[in-house]
Amino acid sequence: MSAFLNTAALAHNVRLRPARQSDQPFIAEIYRSARPDLQLIDGEDELIRTVQAQQYQVLQRGAGDNYPNAMHFIVEKSDASVGVVMVDFGHNEVRVIFLAMAPVARGQGYGKEVLQGLQQAAWQVRAPLAVVVWNSNAQARQLYQQLGFVPEAIGEMASKLVWYPERRSLRGETRVGV
Repeated sequence: MSAFLNTAALAHNVRLRPARQSDQPFIAEIYRSARPDLQLIDGEDELIRTVQAQQYQVLQRGAGDNYPNAMHFIVEKSDASVGVVMVDFGHNEVRVIFLAMAPVARGQGYGKEVLQGLQQAAWQVRAPLAVVVWNSNAQARQLYQQLGFVPEAIGEMASKLVWYPERRSLRGETRVGV
C-alpha cells in the first residue's frame, strides 16, 4: 500500500521518509509537544514527564494492537525533520493515527501538504481517509474541514472526521462512483 503514498507529490520541498529507530526521541518530543493538555496536570515536572511517557506508550501500543501494519513517517522540509505522521492503509479506510508538527513548524502548511498527499493516496485506492481529532484543537479541525473532512462520530473529547474520495476530488470537483 505504501506505493500509493507518492511522497514526491508533496509540495514546497516537503517529503515523507520512513521513520527509523533513531527517530524515536524526535517522535516522542513531537508527541509531548502535541499534547498540551498533559501540561495541565497538577503535579511536579517529573510526574508530568512520567504521564507524558505513559501516554506516548499507550499511543504506540494502541497503534500496534489496532493497526499492526501502520506506517510511521518523518515529515521533512529541506531534509530537516519537522513532523511525524502515522498512517494505516486498512481494508475499509486509510486512517491517520497521529499527525503533528514540531512547534516551530506549525502553521506553515506542512500538515496540510501531508494531508493532501494522504488524500491523493486514499483517492487512488478509493478508500475514505479518517482521523480522530481532539474537539479542543480548533486549528486542526478547521484544517480538516477546509480539506473536505466531515464529522462522522462526535464524542465528548474527540471526533472522527472522514474525507470521502467519491464526494470530491482534490481539485474540488464533485465525483460520483469513483
